[in-house]
Amino acid sequence: MSKESEIGYLAATGEAGRQHSMLKPFSDPFCGINLTSIGTIMTLLPAPPARLLDLGCGGAWTSVFYALHGYKVTGQDIAPDMIELAVENRDRHGLTSEHLDFLCNDYEAIEGTADYDCAVFFDSLHHADDEGAAIRSAYAALKPGGILLTHEPGEGHSTNPHSIAAMEQYGVNERDMPPSLIIERGMQAGFSSFRVLPMPAELLHVFFERHYNKWYSIEAFNAMKRLFRMLYKPKLSASSIVVLTK
Repeated sequence: MSKESEIGYLAATGEAGRQHSMLKPFSDPFCGINLTSIGTIMTLLPAPPARLLDLGCGGAWTSVFYALHGYKVTGQDIAPDMIELAVENRDRHGLTSEHLDFLCNDYEAIEGTADYDCAVFFDSLHHADDEGAAIRSAYAALKPGGILLTHEPGEGHSTNPHSIAAMEQYGVNERDMPPSLIIERGMQAGFSSFRVLPMPAELLHVFFERHYNKWYSIEAFNAMKRLFRMLYKPKLSASSIVVLTK
């Protein structure tokens, strides 16, 4: 059911949903965090003009950002109307198919070409029916030495009220996709190494959303402990960025 629901998602959200998808990330209440996240991902990618596969691109705001930065991008999505919206989004930014083209298919069943330097799941892998098949598709699409980046929610996402509402209203998957599961499926697919990095939202919370009256306070000390854990002993259950190398 979820694949049919993903294909029908844009139509189910109506004109308001279409406009939201077209204008992301600026239409999103988490715009600042999304911009921070995409900037972080760009620092982890190989330099432009590397070939990049954007998996589950939706209306292609991420694809457009990558292409404007100089990457040769292929955006992929399962829904034909999302791809139509993505093409419209590309055109309004003055990009052409030379910079950004699209595939309309299932990311769990992409035929491997080993053409890409990097691939990204940006908040899209947790919609999969079979995350192992999706990661195997990404592995097959990458050149030797290529990298796969995932930016996905960890444990607890599926029981979040917003996730439950989306599943009930639209029939889509809203699954937990922690690093432990991504790493396990990545190693099974053949990736040789991995890194786990904190979500930018977590770093923003530590550095910018909290005010510490004194640097030597208990609150500040606990924040620093949290920061060191995120950087040097990341929780494999938490929302994270995972970097897998082929």
